[in-house]
Amino acid sequence: MDAQALADTEPLRISFYKASAAFLRAYAAVAQVLVEAGYTPEQAAQLEKESAFYSEMRQNIKKASGEELDIKPYEQGMRQLINMYIQADPAQEVGQLSEMTLVQAIVETGINDVIAQHINKSGRYSNRAVAETIVNNVRKTIIRDQLTDPRFYEQMSDLLDDLIKQHLAGTLAYEDFLRETEQLIRALAAKGQTEGVPSSLMGRQAATVIFNNLGGLKTSGVFSVPENADERAQLALDIDQALKEQAPAAWRGDEMRQRQVKNILHPLMSRDRDATEALFELIFNLGRY
Repeated sequence: MDAQALADTEPLRISFYKASAAFLRAYAAVAQVLVEAGYTPEQAAQLEKESAFYSEMRQNIKKASGEELDIKPYEQGMRQLINMYIQADPAQEVGQLSEMTLVQAIVETGINDVIAQHINKSGRYSNRAVAETIVNNVRKTIIRDQLTDPRFYEQMSDLLDDLIKQHLAGTLAYEDFLRETEQLIRALAAKGQTEGVPSSLMGRQAATVIFNNLGGLKTSGVFSVPENADERAQLALDIDQALKEQAPAAWRGDEMRQRQVKNILHPLMSRDRDATEALFELIFNLGRY
């Protein structure tokens, strides 16, 4: 459950994925003519078993390391392409397009159901392997989304590390580890709707993210974050409103329009250049405007 383990073993996983894919493609090409190619029936049966083994192993490793393709972010665009270029009828939810990630499935149906129906359906995983599969998928989610709300995901990462340490030290039983990990996953799904947020920000998710991260912005000393939570919330609301009213359309990736966005933020950051740049980076990754 080492946080660095995924990165350290990535070259090995990629090599295995490539080698197993090459083997499975080669097998598929000759599977129907193995006997004609000179293989005995016993050899053909053995190759069939090996292909099934490596196919399952490849899928299990991808699942355990959180590297299964999450197609959900591309679903809307894919449906649009299907509707525009393939058929005029409304797109139907088919196969992978309607599947959830492991983390989403846990939020929908609960961690024990996901373990029984998805992670350990065969019953061959140990408790440690199940725990590592869940942890790797949660960590992938945190790494993927951390720039959208750095403070929130840093807190989630710290909580995950603490759960892992307790479990490995034997102070947190497996069942308790699963229960608390499910609570953490549900907190991830709530996306920053945490305690301590002023009532004026309720239902304003983008402004809440700005509020949560104002204290961590790099500044050159000109801008100072309001210590009072209500005043800090009002500043976040002012930023949110200014961007909604003044930010040009499709500004990401357009240098001229990005400069316009920075000009909107600059006076709100007391004309502190460093604070403006830091807030702009947060807004850019937030993807809400």
